[in-house]
Amino acid sequence: MLYILDFSDPLIVLMGLLIVALFIILGKEFKKSILPAIPLFLFLILLVIHTVQLLVLPNASDEAKLILTSGIIYDCIYVFLSYFAYLWVDDIETKTKNKKSIDNSLDWFWKEV
Repeated sequence: MLYILDFSDPLIVLMGLLIVALFIILGKEFKKSILPAIPLFLFLILLVIHTVQLLVLPNASDEAKLILTSGIIYDCIYVFLSYFAYLWVDDIETKTKNKKSIDNSLDWFWKEV
């Protein structure tokens, strides 16, 4: 069976976390919200791929189902992390460029960060 990313391997999980952290740091330094959005879209695509693989292969072994399920869980975690990083860097970008943000509903949260 072909897996896009096998999140049962701790090295893959660590590399994914480092890549997301790198894009967050670069986005914060350059004040560009598009940089944290890149891993967000990549992990959304991976989430869709892993979900389709799990649904399309009903005769898969228990090991394959476990790998795909763990991949879906890690994809959701990375999407959540990337989404909040995107919102955070977008808030930084709008404040530095004096742009008006469309939604300021998380201002109370960013003041604590």
